[in-house]
Amino acid sequence: MTRRIFAANWKMHNGPSDAREFARSFLKLYARRSGRSIYIFPPAASLAVLSEELRDRPDIQVGVQNIHWEDKGAFTGETSASIARDAGARVALVGHSERRHVFGETDEQTALKCAAAVRAGLTPMLCVGELLEEREAGSTEDVVVRQLRAALKDLEPESALSAMIAYEPVWAIGTGRTATPRDASTVHAAIRRELQELLGDKAAKLPILYGGNVNKGNVAELLAADHVDGVLVGGASLEASGWAAIAGTE
Repeated sequence: MTRRIFAANWKMHNGPSDAREFARSFLKLYARRSGRSIYIFPPAASLAVLSEELRDRPDIQVGVQNIHWEDKGAFTGETSASIARDAGARVALVGHSERRHVFGETDEQTALKCAAAVRAGLTPMLCVGELLEEREAGSTEDVVVRQLRAALKDLEPESALSAMIAYEPVWAIGTGRTATPRDASTVHAAIRRELQELLGDKAAKLPILYGGNVNKGNVAELLAADHVDGVLVGGASLEASGWAAIAGTE
C-alpha cells in the first residue's frame, strides 16, 4: 500500500455556506500531490455545494456520512446511496461509531448499507472499533473481526476489495485520548490478516485508516506506524488551514 488517504468527517458541522468557504480556502492552501487521496464527508445538506466547489480537483472526493440501505421509499429524513451519489458523493461512511452507539446501528445494518453503497456506485468506507470496556476485557480483535465479517459478508469479492476500512477505537473519539501508534499498528495488522483470509492476497491493497483523536500533533507518528495507510479525522478537519496541514503530512 503506497497511496496515503486522508479523510475528514465533519459530522454535524459546516452547512452549505461554511462548506463553500472552506472549499475555497482549502484549495488555496492545498496543492495536488501524488500518492495520496483526500476525502471529505460533510453533512448531507452540504454535499452538493462542496462537490461543486471541488469539481476541478479529482484528487479531493466528497463522501456521505450515512446512507439508508433501501434504494428509495417512505423513509423520512433518510438519504439513499443513489441520492447521495446524485448530489456528488463518491464514498459512503458505514458503521461509524456514532451510528452504532448513538443511533443503534447493528452489524446487520452495516452489511445492508455496504451493499447499498456498492449498488449505487459508491465506495464504502467501513468503520470498525471497540468500546473501552471491550478493550479492557481484551476483546478488541474479536470485536473488529466480527464487525468486519458482518459488514462484508454480502459483497462479492471484487466489490469488497474496492472498500476502505477505518479502525476507530470508540474510547479515543472526542475524548482527547489516542491509541498509540503501536496500538493502531497491532489492530490494523489483525484487520489485514482477516481481510486476507476473507478475500485472498489482493486484500493487501485494501487501505486501512486510523481514526480517533487524530490531529496535527500526532498524525505523522500515526502514519509512520506499520499497517496504517491513512487517517480518518474529526474535529481537527473542520478548519481549512488545519486540514490542509494534516492533508499535507509527509
